[in-house]
Amino acid sequence: MKYILYNPLCGNDGVNEKLSLIKEIVSDEAEFLDMTKIESYESFFASLSADDSIVIGGGDGTLNRFVNDTADIDIKNEILYIALGTGNDFLRDIDGASSNPVFVINKYLENLPSVTVNGKSYKFLNNVGFGIDGYCCEVGDKMKAEGKTNINYSSIAIKGLLFHFKPANAKVTVDGVTREYKKVWIAPTMNGRYYGGGMMPTPSQDRLSEDGELSIMIWHSSGKLKTLMAFPSLFKGEHISKTKMIDILKGHTITVEFDRPCALQIDGETILGVTSYIATKQGVRVKEEANL
Repeated sequence: MKYILYNPLCGNDGVNEKLSLIKEIVSDEAEFLDMTKIESYESFFASLSADDSIVIGGGDGTLNRFVNDTADIDIKNEILYIALGTGNDFLRDIDGASSNPVFVINKYLENLPSVTVNGKSYKFLNNVGFGIDGYCCEVGDKMKAEGKTNINYSSIAIKGLLFHFKPANAKVTVDGVTREYKKVWIAPTMNGRYYGGGMMPTPSQDRLSEDGELSIMIWHSSGKLKTLMAFPSLFKGEHISKTKMIDILKGHTITVEFDRPCALQIDGETILGVTSYIATKQGVRVKEEANL
């Protein structure tokens, strides 16, 4: 039996359009469940048989919600995914669209990194963003609350760079080594390569690498116009050649501290008024040794 967990809040299309799309893709007999109404995933998974499978229909935020709601559950069932969001950076990172619109994602949900913000920890699938990206999510959330659709985050970013967002100074500590930066525009920690609907801040990041390292990109020490002119290079990963204003670091524990509160986003979900975060991930071998 297939159970379709869909998120009626994702993307710009209405829920009926989403359900119609899922029905076209999943031809087998299936039961549809609104995942925003599931009160206990522990009870839900306990009710399944071993050969039942789960199909998640949604975007990056939907997957983030699922991995956090099920973080303490040892899932044995097959988990499949249908991308219905607007950004779909997870799909882009694993090239899922090149083969099949519905595919198994269990291996991508294992050994996920976590981020601690304001004393609370969250799992994340793609990234944690701090700076102009968090600002974009904050503005996008306000536009959604006003009933607006087809929100263009690139346009929000450009307007933010020109007029509204002010860079902060930051301390970045990677595996115990601290570096200080002036005028930081973006400081995302990445588990995958993509975020923000196609931007690629860390082109060499591998979410399935055995060493379990995360990557952080720090965009710093540049003025508004220079930053704006270089911003499009993020979509092709060409920004890494601009070494005077781009640093990319790798490690297992990454702490970012801003000198003023900023909006932070976790896989597109916004937290306001944040001054620091700590992101961590274990390597596969380290995790296995810890369980011996």
